[in-house]
Amino acid sequence: MSEIAAVAGTYTLGDRTVNRLGYGAMQLAGPGVFGPPKDRDTALAVLREAVASGVNHIDTSDFYGPHITNLLIREALHPYPHDLTIVTKVGAVRGPDASWNPAQSPAELSQAVHDNLRNLGVEALHVVNLRITGDIHAPTEGSIAARFTALANLQRQGLIHHLGLSNVTPTQVEEARAIAPVVCVQNHYNLAHRHDDTLIDTLAAASIAYVPFFPLGGFTPLQSATLSAVAARLHATPMQVALAWLLHRAPNVLLIPGTSSVSHLRENLAAGALRLPAETLAGLDGVGAE
Repeated sequence: MSEIAAVAGTYTLGDRTVNRLGYGAMQLAGPGVFGPPKDRDTALAVLREAVASGVNHIDTSDFYGPHITNLLIREALHPYPHDLTIVTKVGAVRGPDASWNPAQSPAELSQAVHDNLRNLGVEALHVVNLRITGDIHAPTEGSIAARFTALANLQRQGLIHHLGLSNVTPTQVEEARAIAPVVCVQNHYNLAHRHDDTLIDTLAAASIAYVPFFPLGGFTPLQSATLSAVAARLHATPMQVALAWLLHRAPNVLLIPGTSSVSHLRENLAAGALRLPAETLAGLDGVGAE
Protein backbone atom coordinates (compact mmCIF):
# COMPACT_ATOMS: atom_id res chain seq x y z
CA MET A 1 0.00 0.00 0.00
CA SER A 2 1.24 3.47 -0.91
CA GLU A 3 1.05 6.27 1.63
CA ILE A 4 1.06 9.17 -0.81
CA ALA A 5 -2.05 10.62 0.84
CA ALA A 6 -0.19 10.83 4.16
CA VAL A 7 2.49 13.21 2.87
CA ALA A 8 0.36 16.27 3.68
CA GLY A 9 -0.01 15.26 7.32
CA THR A 10 -2.95 14.31 9.51
CA TYR A 11 -5.68 15.91 11.57
CA THR A 12 -8.11 14.67 14.20
CA LEU A 13 -11.71 14.33 13.04
CA GLY A 14 -13.77 13.56 16.11
CA ASP A 15 -12.00 10.60 17.68
CA ARG A 16 -10.35 9.50 14.44
CA THR A 17 -7.09 10.56 12.80
CA VAL A 18 -7.33 11.15 9.07
CA ASN A 19 -4.89 12.16 6.37
CA ARG A 20 -5.48 15.75 5.31
CA LEU A 21 -5.79 14.65 1.69
CA GLY A 22 -9.02 12.72 1.29
CA TYR A 23 -11.45 11.96 -1.51
CA GLY A 24 -14.91 13.25 -2.41
CA ALA A 25 -17.16 10.66 -4.07
CA MET A 26 -19.72 13.00 -5.65
CA GLN A 27 -18.31 12.73 -9.18
CA LEU A 28 -18.70 8.94 -9.21
CA ALA A 29 -22.40 9.33 -9.99
CA GLY A 30 -23.66 10.15 -13.48
CA PRO A 31 -23.92 13.60 -15.10
CA GLY A 32 -25.37 16.18 -12.75
CA VAL A 33 -24.59 13.81 -9.84
CA PHE A 34 -27.61 11.80 -10.98
CA GLY A 35 -27.92 8.21 -12.08
CA PRO A 36 -25.24 5.56 -12.48
CA PRO A 37 -21.67 6.23 -13.61
CA LYS A 38 -20.77 5.96 -17.28
CA ASP A 39 -18.15 3.34 -16.39
CA ARG A 40 -18.93 1.38 -13.22
CA ASP A 41 -15.64 -0.55 -13.24
CA THR A 42 -13.65 2.68 -13.38
CA ALA A 43 -15.67 4.14 -10.51
CA LEU A 44 -14.87 1.11 -8.37
CA ALA A 45 -11.22 1.31 -9.42
CA VAL A 46 -11.00 4.96 -8.32
CA LEU A 47 -12.27 4.10 -4.85
CA ARG A 48 -9.88 1.19 -4.46
CA GLU A 49 -6.94 3.24 -5.76
CA ALA A 50 -7.77 6.01 -3.28
CA VAL A 51 -7.62 3.65 -0.31
CA ALA A 52 -4.54 1.89 -1.69
CA SER A 53 -2.88 5.32 -1.87
CA GLY A 54 -3.51 5.99 1.81
CA VAL A 55 -6.78 7.94 1.62
CA ASN A 56 -8.67 7.29 4.85
CA HIS A 57 -11.29 10.07 4.64
CA ILE A 58 -14.03 9.68 2.04
CA ASP A 59 -16.86 12.19 1.70
CA THR A 60 -20.21 11.04 0.32
CA SER A 61 -23.98 11.36 0.63
CA ASP A 62 -26.95 9.16 -0.08
CA PHE A 63 -28.41 11.96 -2.21
CA TYR A 64 -25.53 11.57 -4.68
CA GLY A 65 -27.15 9.54 -7.41
CA PRO A 66 -29.30 9.13 -5.32
CA HIS A 67 -27.81 6.15 -3.48
CA ILE A 68 -25.25 5.55 -6.24
CA THR A 69 -22.04 6.66 -4.54
CA ASN A 70 -22.80 4.91 -1.26
CA LEU A 71 -23.56 1.65 -3.05
CA LEU A 72 -20.33 1.98 -5.05
CA ILE A 73 -18.35 2.64 -1.86
CA ARG A 74 -19.85 -0.45 -0.27
CA GLU A 75 -19.16 -2.63 -3.31
CA ALA A 76 -15.60 -1.41 -3.68
CA LEU A 77 -14.45 -1.24 -0.08
CA HIS A 78 -16.67 -3.27 2.28
CA PRO A 79 -15.61 -4.67 4.71
CA TYR A 80 -13.99 -1.32 5.33
CA PRO A 81 -10.40 -0.84 6.51
CA HIS A 82 -10.35 -0.08 10.23
CA ASP A 83 -8.83 3.35 9.68
CA LEU A 84 -11.24 4.47 6.93
CA THR A 85 -13.50 7.35 7.98
CA ILE A 86 -16.61 7.84 5.84
CA VAL A 87 -18.31 11.22 6.20
CA THR A 88 -21.80 11.66 4.81
CA LYS A 89 -24.35 14.44 4.72
CA VAL A 90 -28.12 14.76 5.02
CA GLY A 91 -30.64 17.48 4.36
CA ALA A 92 -31.71 17.01 0.74
CA VAL A 93 -33.33 14.53 -1.62
CA ARG A 94 -33.28 14.26 -5.40
CA GLY A 95 -36.36 14.66 -7.52
CA PRO A 96 -37.05 12.46 -10.56
CA ASP A 97 -35.93 15.40 -12.70
CA ALA A 98 -32.52 15.43 -10.88
CA SER A 99 -33.54 18.50 -8.83
CA TRP A 100 -32.05 19.07 -5.38
CA ASN A 101 -34.86 19.45 -2.85
CA PRO A 102 -34.68 20.27 0.88
CA ALA A 103 -35.48 17.39 3.24
CA GLN A 104 -34.88 18.77 6.72
CA SER A 105 -37.76 17.77 8.96
CA PRO A 106 -36.86 15.41 11.84
CA ALA A 107 -38.56 12.53 10.01
CA GLU A 108 -36.71 13.27 6.77
CA LEU A 109 -33.36 13.56 8.53
CA SER A 110 -33.97 10.27 10.34
CA GLN A 111 -34.87 8.59 7.05
CA ALA A 112 -31.70 9.95 5.46
CA VAL A 113 -29.53 8.60 8.28
CA HIS A 114 -31.12 5.16 7.96
CA ASP A 115 -30.68 5.24 4.17
CA ASN A 116 -26.96 5.98 4.61
CA LEU A 117 -26.60 3.20 7.18
CA ARG A 118 -28.28 0.67 4.92
CA ASN A 119 -26.54 1.59 1.69
CA LEU A 120 -23.08 1.89 3.24
CA GLY A 121 -23.63 -1.34 5.18
CA VAL A 122 -22.70 -0.01 8.63
CA GLU A 123 -24.33 0.03 12.06
CA ALA A 124 -23.26 3.60 12.84
CA LEU A 125 -22.03 6.50 10.72
CA HIS A 126 -18.64 8.03 11.54
CA VAL A 127 -19.65 11.64 10.79
CA VAL A 128 -22.91 13.12 9.52
CA ASN A 129 -22.96 16.68 8.22
CA LEU A 130 -26.21 18.60 8.33
CA ARG A 131 -26.32 20.25 4.89
CA ILE A 132 -28.29 23.47 5.17
CA THR A 133 -30.15 24.31 1.99
CA GLY A 134 -30.78 27.93 1.14
CA ASP A 135 -28.68 29.23 -1.65
CA ILE A 136 -27.28 25.90 -2.81
CA HIS A 137 -23.67 27.11 -2.81
CA ALA A 138 -23.74 29.82 -0.15
CA PRO A 139 -25.06 29.90 3.43
CA THR A 140 -28.00 32.01 4.52
CA GLU A 141 -28.77 33.07 8.07
CA GLY A 142 -31.55 31.49 10.10
CA SER A 143 -31.88 29.14 13.04
CA ILE A 144 -30.78 25.53 12.51
CA ALA A 145 -31.46 24.47 16.09
CA ALA A 146 -34.42 22.16 15.40
CA ARG A 147 -32.64 20.38 12.56
CA PHE A 148 -29.37 19.95 14.42
CA THR A 149 -31.20 18.76 17.53
CA ALA A 150 -32.86 16.06 15.44
CA LEU A 151 -29.43 14.76 14.42
CA ALA A 152 -28.14 15.05 17.98
CA ASN A 153 -31.03 12.79 19.06
CA LEU A 154 -29.97 10.20 16.48
CA GLN A 155 -26.42 10.50 17.77
CA ARG A 156 -27.65 9.73 21.29
CA GLN A 157 -29.32 6.62 19.88
CA GLY A 158 -25.90 5.41 18.71
CA LEU A 159 -26.58 5.77 14.98
CA ILE A 160 -24.02 8.57 14.51
CA HIS A 161 -20.61 8.96 16.15
CA HIS A 162 -19.94 12.62 15.31
CA LEU A 163 -21.79 15.60 13.85
CA GLY A 164 -20.76 18.25 11.38
CA LEU A 165 -22.25 21.08 9.35
CA SER A 166 -22.28 22.13 5.72
CA ASN A 167 -23.15 25.41 3.98
CA VAL A 168 -23.47 27.35 7.22
CA THR A 169 -22.66 30.76 8.69
CA PRO A 170 -20.48 31.38 11.75
CA THR A 171 -23.62 32.19 13.75
CA GLN A 172 -25.11 28.82 12.83
CA VAL A 173 -21.90 27.05 13.81
CA GLU A 174 -22.09 28.55 17.29
CA GLU A 175 -25.79 27.73 17.56
CA ALA A 176 -25.07 24.09 16.74
CA ARG A 177 -22.11 23.87 19.12
CA ALA A 178 -24.40 24.89 21.97
CA ILE A 179 -26.50 21.79 21.21
CA ALA A 180 -23.81 19.15 20.53
CA PRO A 181 -20.11 19.01 19.61
CA VAL A 182 -19.28 19.86 15.98
CA VAL A 183 -16.23 18.11 14.52
CA CYS A 184 -16.17 19.65 11.04
CA VAL A 185 -17.62 22.38 8.84
CA GLN A 186 -17.89 21.88 5.09
CA ASN A 187 -18.33 25.14 3.16
CA HIS A 188 -17.54 26.59 -0.26
CA TYR A 189 -13.94 27.78 -0.17
CA ASN A 190 -10.98 27.88 -2.52
CA LEU A 191 -8.15 30.12 -3.68
CA ALA A 192 -10.55 32.55 -5.36
CA HIS A 193 -13.53 32.22 -2.99
CA ARG A 194 -12.34 33.18 0.49
CA HIS A 195 -15.37 34.40 2.40
CA ASP A 196 -14.66 31.97 5.25
CA ASP A 197 -11.14 33.15 6.11
CA THR A 198 -12.13 34.27 9.61
CA LEU A 199 -14.26 31.17 10.22
CA ILE A 200 -11.36 28.86 9.32
CA ASP A 201 -9.16 30.51 11.94
CA THR A 202 -11.93 30.40 14.56
CA LEU A 203 -12.47 26.69 13.94
CA ALA A 204 -8.73 25.99 14.03
CA ALA A 205 -8.56 27.53 17.51
CA ALA A 206 -11.34 25.14 18.59
CA SER A 207 -9.70 22.09 16.91
CA ILE A 208 -12.59 21.76 14.46
CA ALA A 209 -11.84 20.62 10.90
CA TYR A 210 -12.72 22.82 7.94
CA VAL A 211 -13.45 20.93 4.72
CA PRO A 212 -13.75 23.08 1.59
CA PHE A 213 -16.20 21.97 -1.04
CA PHE A 214 -15.43 23.04 -4.60
CA PRO A 215 -11.71 23.31 -3.65
CA LEU A 216 -10.89 23.54 -7.36
CA GLY A 217 -13.84 25.73 -8.32
CA GLY A 218 -16.49 23.04 -8.79
CA PHE A 219 -18.54 23.39 -11.95
CA THR A 220 -16.49 26.46 -12.96
CA PRO A 221 -12.83 25.42 -12.51
CA LEU A 222 -10.38 27.98 -11.20
CA GLN A 223 -8.67 30.08 -13.85
CA SER A 224 -5.90 32.51 -12.98
CA ALA A 225 -2.81 33.85 -14.73
CA THR A 226 -0.97 33.86 -11.39
CA LEU A 227 -1.97 30.28 -10.66
CA SER A 228 -0.82 29.14 -14.10
CA ALA A 229 2.49 30.97 -13.77
CA VAL A 230 3.21 29.46 -10.35
CA ALA A 231 2.34 26.00 -11.65
CA ALA A 232 4.74 26.39 -14.56
CA ARG A 233 7.57 27.45 -12.22
CA LEU A 234 6.95 24.49 -9.92
CA HIS A 235 6.45 21.98 -12.74
CA ALA A 236 2.99 21.23 -11.40
CA THR A 237 -0.54 21.66 -12.67
CA PRO A 238 -2.63 24.71 -11.67
CA MET A 239 -5.02 22.44 -9.79
CA GLN A 240 -2.17 20.88 -7.80
CA VAL A 241 -1.03 24.35 -6.80
CA ALA A 242 -4.58 25.29 -5.77
CA LEU A 243 -4.81 22.21 -3.56
CA ALA A 244 -1.36 22.83 -2.07
CA TRP A 245 -2.36 26.41 -1.24
CA LEU A 246 -5.36 25.09 0.70
CA LEU A 247 -3.13 22.72 2.65
CA HIS A 248 -0.85 25.63 3.51
CA ARG A 249 -3.83 27.82 4.50
CA ALA A 250 -4.39 26.29 7.95
CA PRO A 251 -3.64 22.98 9.67
CA ASN A 252 -7.34 22.19 10.18
CA VAL A 253 -8.12 22.27 6.45
CA LEU A 254 -8.97 18.80 5.11
CA LEU A 255 -9.27 18.29 1.36
CA ILE A 256 -11.75 16.06 -0.45
CA PRO A 257 -11.16 16.73 -4.17
CA GLY A 258 -13.37 14.55 -6.30
CA THR A 259 -12.75 12.80 -9.59
CA SER A 260 -13.97 9.84 -11.61
CA SER A 261 -10.51 9.21 -13.08
CA VAL A 262 -7.68 7.15 -11.56
CA SER A 263 -5.02 9.32 -13.22
CA HIS A 264 -6.67 12.52 -11.97
CA LEU A 265 -6.91 11.02 -8.48
CA ARG A 266 -3.16 10.37 -8.50
CA GLU A 267 -2.53 13.91 -9.72
CA ASN A 268 -4.64 15.35 -6.89
CA LEU A 269 -2.90 13.27 -4.24
CA ALA A 270 0.53 14.32 -5.54
CA ALA A 271 -0.36 17.90 -4.52
CA GLY A 272 0.31 16.92 -0.91
CA ALA A 273 4.04 16.84 -1.59
CA LEU A 274 4.08 20.29 -3.22
CA ARG A 275 5.80 22.91 -1.07
CA LEU A 276 5.01 26.56 -1.71
CA PRO A 277 7.66 29.17 -0.77
CA ALA A 278 6.51 32.16 1.28
CA GLU A 279 6.76 34.55 -1.66
CA THR A 280 4.68 32.18 -3.79
CA LEU A 281 2.01 31.98 -1.12
CA ALA A 282 1.92 35.76 -0.92
CA GLY A 283 1.38 35.98 -4.67
CA LEU A 284 -1.36 33.37 -4.65
CA ASP A 285 -3.17 35.22 -1.88
CA GLY A 286 -4.02 37.87 -4.44
CA VAL A 287 -5.71 35.50 -6.91
CA GLY A 288 -9.16 36.34 -5.62
CA ALA A 289 -8.71 39.92 -6.78
CA GLU A 290 -7.85 38.96 -10.37
